[in-house]
Amino acid sequence: MEERKKRKYGPSTVVTLKVARLGEMGAFLDAETGNTSDDILLHKTQQTAPVKVGDEVTVFLYLDPKRRLTASMRVPRMKEGQIARLKVINTSRDGAFLDVGAERGIFMPYAGMRGRPQIGEVVWAKLYTDKSGRLAVTMEVEDEMRRASQPAVGVRVGDKVTGAIYNYTDSGAFMFSNERYIVFIDNKEIKTRPRVGEIVTARVTYVRQDGRLNASLREVKEKALITDSERILELLASRNGKMPYSDETSPEVIRDKFQISKAAFKRALGHLMREGRIVEQDGWTYLKEND
Repeated sequence: MEERKKRKYGPSTVVTLKVARLGEMGAFLDAETGNTSDDILLHKTQQTAPVKVGDEVTVFLYLDPKRRLTASMRVPRMKEGQIARLKVINTSRDGAFLDVGAERGIFMPYAGMRGRPQIGEVVWAKLYTDKSGRLAVTMEVEDEMRRASQPAVGVRVGDKVTGAIYNYTDSGAFMFSNERYIVFIDNKEIKTRPRVGEIVTARVTYVRQDGRLNASLREVKEKALITDSERILELLASRNGKMPYSDETSPEVIRDKFQISKAAFKRALGHLMREGRIVEQDGWTYLKEND
C-alpha cells in the first residue's frame, strides 16, 4: 500500500490548487497528499467566481470553527512585503488580528506591535511570511516607510502636515504624512501623546536637508499663551479663586496638572499678572476679586 503523504499546506497561506471534484457544498481542491479525504473544501459562499473540475484556483487557506482546513477565493488585497493602513479586528494576549481583505484576519504577534493597538483602530503594517510559512503582519515598517517616502519640496516652517503616527522612539514620534513625507515630532512638541496609528495634524518647525520634516503638535506660543492662561483661570474658578500652584511649583507637578511645561506655565502666569487678574503669595496663586 502506498504510504500516505504528509500534508503540505497549512492555514494562513495563499496557494494555487486544482479543483479535484464538485459536491453539494462546493468544490474540493486537491491537497496533493494522495488521499481524497484530505481534499480542501472551497465552499460555494467562498467562491468569487464559478469553478469547474480541473481549474487551478488561487485561494487563502484557514481553519474553520471545527479546525478543518478550508479555502476561500477572497485572498489578501496586498502582497507580501507591502505596507498599508490596516484595521484591527481582534486582539488577544499574544497579539492582534488585522484585516487584509482575506476571509480571515491575519495574525500580528506581540513582538511586531508598536504600542497596544485596540479593536477598530487603523495602523500602518506590513504583510510577510513567518518562519512557519504562514502569513503574518507587523507594525515594524520603518524601512518600508523610508523607501516609500519622498522628500518635502516647497514646504515652509509654519505649514501644516497631516498623517498617521507609525512609531515612537525615546526621542519622540514619527508620522507618515498624506504627501508621503516622514515627519519627526520631538517629545517636547507633544502635548498629549497620540496613539500609534492615530491621524494628527502638526505644524512644521524645521525642514531638514534630507527632505524630512520636524514638526510640533503644540500651538504657536502666542496662541498657546492664551490657551494656557484660560486653563489656569478655569482651575482657579473651580477652586474658589485659589490654587496651590505658582512659579515655585516643580515642573513635574505642573506637567501633571496642566499638561504644559514649567516655562509655558510661568509665561501664562506672567501674562495674567500683567493683566491684573491674579496674584501670587506664599506659593499659592489667587484670582483677584474684581476678575
